[in-house]
Amino acid sequence: MAEPVSVSYGKGAVSVYRIEGDRLFAAEIALVIGDEVFVPSYTEGDNSLVVATDSMKNFIQKVALDFAGEALEDLLHAIAGSFLERYEHVQTVKLTATELAFERRGGLVHQRLYDDTAWASLVSKREGPSTVERSGRRGLHLVKLSGSSFAGFVRDEHTTLPESFDRPLFVHMDVMWENAGARKRADGLALRESFISTFADFESASIQHLVHEMGVRALAEFPELASISFRAENRLWDTAQTADAAAVYTDARPPYGLIELALRR
Repeated sequence: MAEPVSVSYGKGAVSVYRIEGDRLFAAEIALVIGDEVFVPSYTEGDNSLVVATDSMKNFIQKVALDFAGEALEDLLHAIAGSFLERYEHVQTVKLTATELAFERRGGLVHQRLYDDTAWASLVSKREGPSTVERSGRRGLHLVKLSGSSFAGFVRDEHTTLPESFDRPLFVHMDVMWENAGARKRADGLALRESFISTFADFESASIQHLVHEMGVRALAEFPELASISFRAENRLWDTAQTADAAAVYTDARPPYGLIELALRR
């Protein structure tokens, strides 16, 4: 006999563009709920407790209409609290938000950006530990033209990669952190500047070495942080042509190196 181990459902990719005066707040929200009360909807087709995902979309947008803040985390708290208050049979709400980034170009003009965006997640429970909140940045693409090396690694019958003692470095990076408390959060933009500063001035022996230094410096600089984690992809270009004073590179094909690290205070 098959028994459901867990069930959940929700609405993803709910876009929100809130305009008030000359202020634009934009985000993409996902809301997921999943408790034992929804098992009959799977096993028996009983929808009596199912909140339609279209209703979830409308609920998110109504909360966003009344939201006057700036932080993704605050919006998620507002949605979770209101949802649990409205639907008394729901015990757990899981939310994620991704910034839809726009940069003001003057007056009422904003330019849409497509990388380096803020991200946040929240799990809110009616009972027990009330919230688990995480924040981060996704799609941070950084390149520096020298100051990185990779040498001294295992060499055996499978090794074709030459050692490099001063190379360009191009990384795609996602960073996630957990604040010590919701009332005192680390500034996400200031954290981004910390990562960029470390990337610029630290001469790393590998990407592993680099992200560790980023994490150590961030934990030292931002006492609000309880933990921080990195997911970095090595997107270093392939060499196409070289001359005495210049080189031409081209985008490397997959596969690419993947480096992960988590640090806790």
